[in-house]
Amino acid sequence: MPLTPLLPPDDDPSTPVLVDPNPAAALVAVERAIAELRRGGIVLVRDDDGSAALVVAAESCGDPALGRLRALSNDAPVLVTTRRRAEAVGIEIPPHIAGGMGGANKPVTLGLPVGVRVDVILQPTAPDQRAHAAARHLSRPVVSHAPGVADAAIGLAKLARLMPAVVLGPLARDPKRAWRDWARERDALYLDAADARGYEKTAAFELRPVADARVPLENAENARIVAFRSGEGGKEHLAIVIGEIDPTEAVLIRLHSECFTGDLLGSLRCDCGEQLRGAIAEIARSGSGVLLYLAQEGRGIGLVNKLRAYQLQDLGFDTVDANEQLGFDPDERLYWPAATMLRQMGIGRVRLMTNNPEKIGQLRDYGIEVVERVRHVFPANGHNEKYLRTKAEKSGHLI
Repeated sequence: MPLTPLLPPDDDPSTPVLVDPNPAAALVAVERAIAELRRGGIVLVRDDDGSAALVVAAESCGDPALGRLRALSNDAPVLVTTRRRAEAVGIEIPPHIAGGMGGANKPVTLGLPVGVRVDVILQPTAPDQRAHAAARHLSRPVVSHAPGVADAAIGLAKLARLMPAVVLGPLARDPKRAWRDWARERDALYLDAADARGYEKTAAFELRPVADARVPLENAENARIVAFRSGEGGKEHLAIVIGEIDPTEAVLIRLHSECFTGDLLGSLRCDCGEQLRGAIAEIARSGSGVLLYLAQEGRGIGLVNKLRAYQLQDLGFDTVDANEQLGFDPDERLYWPAATMLRQMGIGRVRLMTNNPEKIGQLRDYGIEVVERVRHVFPANGHNEKYLRTKAEKSGHLI
């Protein structure tokens, strides 16, 4: 389903966005595909050029799913992961493939010989481990017959908060084939690759306030929480509104990504809990402002993958390297939902409480004017010195 350029809510032509002409159908299709991957089901993904493949998440691809994939496919199944994950397990990317990637963390297609277990790509790798099982058992990377499908499939696995690794069952390229009907007859879900690629922006653009309640907080008694979600479900993001907001002025705001371990349990591995409670207290002291609590745990990789990254950190990797070892980008977060929420509240100019230049840049790209950066730093606690140092040295945080 092709994407159509539309204007954001304020009709500002300087910030066009891509949203689906039928967002409800697109969001529902992707949500169903996410659920299917998480339970080990098969999804048929088709790209605009007519290429198609059957997709199963590597995490849930047991022998029954792999057998069914082989029975339905036109060719032997292949394993697709990201460049960083392939390199992490010792797989050398040939120059003719690496050259076309331009250094990006794009999908890599690997041969999957009969008898090799799919989960070989999922095993953790120690920093000093020279020969990983995946490198010994998997075939050399090949050029994918359907790069658009592979890219959409990896994106779908990330949306499902699974490891970025999938098994593809190749299907014949046929632009005229009624693949939706073919999938239905074989009890498989069908998904357009364009819907998977555009899901996050489409879902963010469709966010609307669905609940609003007064919730006195420990350090901000005059507070209310506004919940946002799209009409088709998906992620729910929260706006903690403190005091009376004047949208004609630059509003003090904080973008805070959820952190179960830090926010709720008081983990000392990060500074998230201190940042959350400190921001609420500071906004209350200033008189008014908004904290946007965004559903993107673990820099966007999800709680389970964050715990996997913690395991790797205990082996010696820093936070950036650990995410990359799992196959993710160092930071998978997007702040389009935050921009949409601010627009829905009538806020176009902000004083942003942050140390992260990426937040400033993304908000400005999405049409929100950041008139001031407000410093937001807390001292190390004895457990998070390396975490904070990595933020500054590798992620460019201003701390």
